[in-house]
Amino acid sequence: MDKELTIRYSEYAKANDLTPSDRELAEAAERSAQFAYAPYSHFKVGAAVRLSDGRIVCGNNQENAAYPSGLCAERTALFAASAQYPDADGYDAIAIVGIDAEGHRCEASPCGACRQVMAEYEQRQRRGIRVLCCNADGGARVFGSVRDLLPFGFEF
Repeated sequence: MDKELTIRYSEYAKANDLTPSDRELAEAAERSAQFAYAPYSHFKVGAAVRLSDGRIVCGNNQENAAYPSGLCAERTALFAASAQYPDADGYDAIAIVGIDAEGHRCEASPCGACRQVMAEYEQRQRRGIRVLCCNADGGARVFGSVRDLLPFGFEF
């Protein structure tokens, strides 16, 4: 039997199209990307996670000559948030921003490993985490849940 899978997302062309809280999260991710350690790929990524109480925790990609020993920005941010605020009541959203080798902002989408980690955080809290894949113009493609990015992820 054939089945069809559809996902729903919103697209915002520019920063002014985002809500003030989403714009704040995207700006935090972009600031964090500036400090990424990416001497091999020259592709810097920043991520910012908004906890349910409004606090923002940032992370960026950290590369290593012993590939794949580095870590992506999304996992860095989520793991830092979990370590720093173990009693937090979950995560509302994560914004991801890329910076290319020329220093220009560009869209970045989570890799498969990051999607799975994000999905597990979402499963643990029993509610969705909004994902903002920010674009070059300050806008974003916004997914209402990690499940929209990873519909058949591992479940526990």
